[in-house]
Amino acid sequence: MKIYEIKTPLTYDQIVKLNAGDKVNLSGIVYTARDAAHKKLVELIKANQTLPFDLQGQVIYYVGPSPAKPGQIIGSAGPTTSSRMDPYTPCLLAKGLKGMIGKGTRSQEVRQAMDKYKAVYFAAIGGAAALMAKCISKVEVIAYPELGPEAIHKLEVVNLPLIVINDLKGNDLYEMGQRLFEKE
Repeated sequence: MKIYEIKTPLTYDQIVKLNAGDKVNLSGIVYTARDAAHKKLVELIKANQTLPFDLQGQVIYYVGPSPAKPGQIIGSAGPTTSSRMDPYTPCLLAKGLKGMIGKGTRSQEVRQAMDKYKAVYFAAIGGAAALMAKCISKVEVIAYPELGPEAIHKLEVVNLPLIVINDLKGNDLYEMGQRLFEKE
């Protein structure tokens, strides 16, 4: 397992070298979106309307940040369960999304779409929301402010610590760990 320093937007050349289990320090622009925002994005795609941001090469972090305390730019920013976005993810991958950040496993349909559209899935550190927030240097709501913390935010991140769960080779770190455990 290696540690990679990667900047967004993601390119094929950046992500093809990643393997399940590798650590990544991600810097650049990352967008937030949870269930309600995903639904709205897919509705726009199906209606051939313009999205609030270009998905090409982008990363979506499944997070609904808590309100910022005085003197902070953002509150806690820990990952939410990724499977809740699975019904919408293949459509977004088809439009150029290259990375997703969350926690937990992905459906077979999403994994097939990641393979088809050459995208990766990262896990963020669960239970360390305050630590994750320290990696965010700038926050701007860019769409759906009526959704409150589930609005789409444009985040500028610096060395956001992630682990590759699903790579371009079809590997899944959760399955790899389970097989290793079963051998013992």
